[in-house]
Amino acid sequence: MQTMDQACVNTLRFLAADQVEKAKSGHPGFPLGTAPLMYTIWDRFMNYNPADPQWFNRDRFILSPGHGSALLYAMLHLAGFDLSMEELKNFRQWGSKTPGHPEYGHTVGVDASTGPLGHGFAMGVGFAIAEAMLAAKYNKPDFAVVNHYTYGLTSDGDLMEGVSCEAASLAGTLGLGKLIYLYDDNKITIEGSTDIAFTEDVEMRFKAYGWQVLRVADSEDIEAMEAAIKEAQADTMHPSLIIVRTHIGFGSPKQDSPSCHGEPLGGEALAATKEKAGWPADKMFYVPEEVSAHFAEKKPACAEAQKAWEALMADYKVVYPELAAELEARINGTTLVNLAALEAIFADTAKTATREASGEIIQKLAMQLPSLVGGSADLGPSNKTIMKNEGFFSRVDRKGRNIHFGVREHAMGTVVNGISLHGGFIPFGGTFLVFADFMRPAIRMAALMGIRAIFVLTHDSIALGEDGPTHQPIETAMALRMIPNVSVFRPADALETAAAWQQACMNLHKPTCLLLSRQKLPVLHQYAQLVHDNAYKGAYVLSPAKEKAAAVLIGTGSEVHLALAAQVKLAAEGIDVSVVSMPSWDAFEKQSAEYKESVLPQGVAKVAVEAGVPYGWSRYTGSDNNVIGITQFGASAPGDVLMEKYGFTVENVVAKVKEVL
Repeated sequence: MQTMDQACVNTLRFLAADQVEKAKSGHPGFPLGTAPLMYTIWDRFMNYNPADPQWFNRDRFILSPGHGSALLYAMLHLAGFDLSMEELKNFRQWGSKTPGHPEYGHTVGVDASTGPLGHGFAMGVGFAIAEAMLAAKYNKPDFAVVNHYTYGLTSDGDLMEGVSCEAASLAGTLGLGKLIYLYDDNKITIEGSTDIAFTEDVEMRFKAYGWQVLRVADSEDIEAMEAAIKEAQADTMHPSLIIVRTHIGFGSPKQDSPSCHGEPLGGEALAATKEKAGWPADKMFYVPEEVSAHFAEKKPACAEAQKAWEALMADYKVVYPELAAELEARINGTTLVNLAALEAIFADTAKTATREASGEIIQKLAMQLPSLVGGSADLGPSNKTIMKNEGFFSRVDRKGRNIHFGVREHAMGTVVNGISLHGGFIPFGGTFLVFADFMRPAIRMAALMGIRAIFVLTHDSIALGEDGPTHQPIETAMALRMIPNVSVFRPADALETAAAWQQACMNLHKPTCLLLSRQKLPVLHQYAQLVHDNAYKGAYVLSPAKEKAAAVLIGTGSEVHLALAAQVKLAAEGIDVSVVSMPSWDAFEKQSAEYKESVLPQGVAKVAVEAGVPYGWSRYTGSDNNVIGITQFGASAPGDVLMEKYGFTVENVVAKVKEVL
């Protein structure tokens, strides 16, 4: 007769395997091997309430190898989340709540979208940073109002990916003691044994990173895993990696073989696996009554845990009313940005780089928004991302709002995502625009999850100058615009930068990329009201034609000023044009058809000017030939020289308008 633990583990195993078998698609090997790990975490340690999946003080769980999603869905179903057996039966099917990889915001109980290996691992670091920051600020004696762990499963594939290496190094440096991962050490990858490409000593590597590393020799030993997790919890200054020797496809005829990784076992092999485990071979999606009862008995305690926290918060409000109100606002995601106060910073500024303007805006926002946190990939002085007098988050200062990410763009992006997912923060990360390619997968995942994450990307064109073509992002802006659900702002001056930051903070369900200049740009004081009223719309008529426009000049960023200068030159030659500033394509696309027509009227010739590739501008100009752009890599020289050499001059804009007309 099976023990309760064995029955629960086998229920998880075969619910997952049955999902894959019915779908005729998926990954059965991981669930069969790691079901005991999942069960131990959720049965012995996870603090959650299925009746309120977003309860703020719950423990977070990340399935970093997202291909094992069937196991997570089985666990959520048994734990009482609103994920029905019918949804498990519709695994990987159109419209189901059980997609091939876990999707945040789509499936109840999923704390992060995973699939790209290493990302879940790295986002967990963000979760742990968020918990530690909030606990340091809001917890008081007898009031541990923020107190939870981040648990997860990780895999060989995760630990091969560079992003996990970057994130693990950062986590060890920061001493994130409430981050605990169980490592599925099954020694198998798709192409064969891990030793064909992965022979390092993982234990020694993680110890070198500053992690506590523990081992469990047998994945079926629930008690040993429980003891290891307790030992991990006891070490409050080191994240923990618990290496568990597992077997892919455990108990099946394909155990320890790559063949059970990414395809169903097949009816015969699945039946043999069930028979070996003492499971009814003829039953699909079978949950024994005692297993259902076991998890049902947990629900009252889950609800009581949340009630106890809510009672603690009620007392906290009495003793610390201001802190409680601030914490509640952060939990609720309340965001109030005073745009006029941001614009006022530049009342006496004639000229400034938009990266410098952004830096000053960050100082003001830090006062307006306690939830604002962030840092840079070792480029803070260049990106202007350091919040003055706010300290740096570290193992000895958990209250610091600045984060030293180190030279780790990919990890920075995923950690920013994790902080955002945790809740209570508006996080940002900064680097040069050209290095956005290092964290593009993280930006894409932020967009897919629909979360508020801000990426401050400076040195936005060839005008950065002497650093040369390796640092000059001619194609990067357009590449970012191609990602669905990403807001990309390339502001023309300090005032548009203020509007861009306001929108970034208000974009609750999409990430924002701020593309900022190194070179100084005039502040558009004479157009201040127009900027204030319209910049958030993504495009607007900055300087209208005197009578009827023969053409529309569209500019972004620094090239708006070039368009304005060309407008004056053209007027002197009897050609009346209007100038449109278009800081954000995506924001403009959200506007009404009537508004779009008022900005870019049909039947009027249009010329766009942007120091980047012209491809894509035809949606607004009618042809890529109506664009002054750059189709080759830049060079090393002063920025103003490069702009002239590559055709970003008044004379060239004037000539292009004449050509188009």
